[in-house]
Amino acid sequence: MILEQIDKEILELGSRSDQDLDGIYKNIDRICLLNSDRILSAFIENQVSYSDFADINGYGNYDTGRDKLEKMFAAVLGCEDALVRPHIMSGTNALYLTFSALLKHGDTMISITGTPYDSLQEMIGLCGSSTQSLKANGVTYEQIDLKDNDFDTDAITERLRRRDVRLVEIQRSRGYSSRASLSIEKISRIIAAIRKVNTDVIIMVDNCYGELVEEKEPGHAGADIVVGSLMKNLGGGVASTGGYIAGRKDLIAMCADRLTAPGLGKEQGANFNLNNAFFKGLFMAPKAVACAMKTAVFSAYMMEKLGYKNVSPKYDETRTDIIQTVELGDKDTLVRFTQGLQESSPVDSFVRVLPAPMPGYPFDEVMACGAFTQGSTIELSADAPVIPPYTLYMQGGLSLEYGKLSVMLALTKAKKTES
Repeated sequence: MILEQIDKEILELGSRSDQDLDGIYKNIDRICLLNSDRILSAFIENQVSYSDFADINGYGNYDTGRDKLEKMFAAVLGCEDALVRPHIMSGTNALYLTFSALLKHGDTMISITGTPYDSLQEMIGLCGSSTQSLKANGVTYEQIDLKDNDFDTDAITERLRRRDVRLVEIQRSRGYSSRASLSIEKISRIIAAIRKVNTDVIIMVDNCYGELVEEKEPGHAGADIVVGSLMKNLGGGVASTGGYIAGRKDLIAMCADRLTAPGLGKEQGANFNLNNAFFKGLFMAPKAVACAMKTAVFSAYMMEKLGYKNVSPKYDETRTDIIQTVELGDKDTLVRFTQGLQESSPVDSFVRVLPAPMPGYPFDEVMACGAFTQGSTIELSADAPVIPPYTLYMQGGLSLEYGKLSVMLALTKAKKTES
């Protein structure tokens, strides 16, 4: 039994956490209720029927379930239209599809949140030698770094006054960086500032890890296009693959043409019998995200009380995504902690986690992901580049109870390393 393996001091601290975290958990439940209302209303307004779950094969023509699902995603994300498909295999794939559809030779894009997440760098052409990167295909890349964990509004608006930028990219989550994730309030403010000096530039938000964490989404804040993965928040731990792109109708049409072919657009694409999972995943998503948030809060509380350094966010800080980080200080502690998470996973608990190369990442990675869906990050997982200061990035948790067991066992393993 896992409880029998957990250090007594850690178990007692875990028991005390419920009272200390009660107010934070209640606020998470409040947001969960609001997002559940929006999603349930979308189900009712679109008259979802059991027939919408039908397996449509071949070309995928006349899939009314797919069409309803995409209307619902658009409504939930505050957008005009959406593309929600099993053919989009990950968040990275969704981002590349969006970039390659909207950016052509001679265009300029600017990241206004600094250096993008590691897996995007080869896609853009910041590293590697792919002939399919944006840079290799004539797209110019620029970036403006954040300033004190917020947008550098003066630098951004000054650059955009020249009106020669096609697309502005905002990465909502922190990625492998020490900066904080960005709130919808901050995103709304920078979008308003951009629109005062440039009404033509496309504003795109990488929404991975942030969906349903707050009361609103980037589409409600005025973003032109919003991108994410169904193996994260909006899949609810049910969707086994897939991604989404939501936004302005004309931009979604361009992305659809890129996914299928000009003239086919959104009209084709078999659902591989996944409509039921996608509908059910969206329905369960608010609760799954709430549980992931509570698991993150619990993790931060435990780590702070046990004296770990650079726990971010702090347990009582406002959160804008499901990611929790902690600096573990040395390679052995990092590996042991990750092994503890893997050993308490429902799938592949017997696998011994060790640092190894990973496609798309410049350093060896250590990763715990004993999930029902390979690579799912709404299920409890953790990964880290094996480089100083050995910062671990945790996310997910389909229930607080399972999350508590895994985190407490991981902390027990790490404590044994220290002793």
